[in-house]
Amino acid sequence: MDPAVLRDDMVDGLEHDLGRPLPEAIGVAMRTVPRREFVEDAPYDNRPSTSDGAIALAPGTVARLLTALDPQGGEEALVVGAGVGYTAAVLAEILDGRRVHALDISRRQVYRARQNLEAAGYGEVLVDCREGSDGLPEYAPYDRILVEAAVVEPPRSLLEQLAEGGRLVYPKGNTDQTLVAVTRDTDAPDGYRRVDERGPVRFAPLLVDGEQPGVTRNRTHREDREHAERGPSHGWEHEWLDWDERLSGRERRSGAPDWGDYGDRR
Repeated sequence: MDPAVLRDDMVDGLEHDLGRPLPEAIGVAMRTVPRREFVEDAPYDNRPSTSDGAIALAPGTVARLLTALDPQGGEEALVVGAGVGYTAAVLAEILDGRRVHALDISRRQVYRARQNLEAAGYGEVLVDCREGSDGLPEYAPYDRILVEAAVVEPPRSLLEQLAEGGRLVYPKGNTDQTLVAVTRDTDAPDGYRRVDERGPVRFAPLLVDGEQPGVTRNRTHREDREHAERGPSHGWEHEWLDWDERLSGRERRSGAPDWGDYGDRR
């Protein structure tokens, strides 16, 4: 069957379950983004799935997150927790690829998200390997920040990277979680105030360095040093890094260091 028809059926089903249409920009984007480039197994079913160790959120969950985020054309957005890259792709369809940035603590998931986004036609989305709580200050401020992992309070660094009047959406809580949206407010005791609440959700907690299995450190000192020396204006993050080639099974370029299991080899 025509994938466009399947995407239409997917969105129609979501709207039927909701009892109302999705916000227009989100509905159009989800009807456009080729989800099968991100999810191999039953991509149009409204259920989560796992692809190469990365969790692909159910389409209905993505719609809920983006409805709470309320992205508007011309804004800059950051997705914390790139996963398979689908949420970033839908945002890119709404905002333009170069206005969307994503990060993940897992090198393997960063590589997979980059692959998926490129295959789907959204290769301009920047995906970097960072701790989620650190954000991506090089490209701040962001009008919209979406955290696809649970935290009790929004990380201070992310609040500092939020533009004036911007919106940060995250699952709040540990066992019992609620999807909330906040904005910066320097007069508030914690520096932010809640502006929206979207009901119960269930997400894995936001990981910090060392908590993911099999990797002792996700970002090498070499990457940090080169990033500082070259700066974001050179498009360094858009280049395929040596560890991307290692993950894809290709040979390292001549002279590239051997990073073993992608840990720090300083």
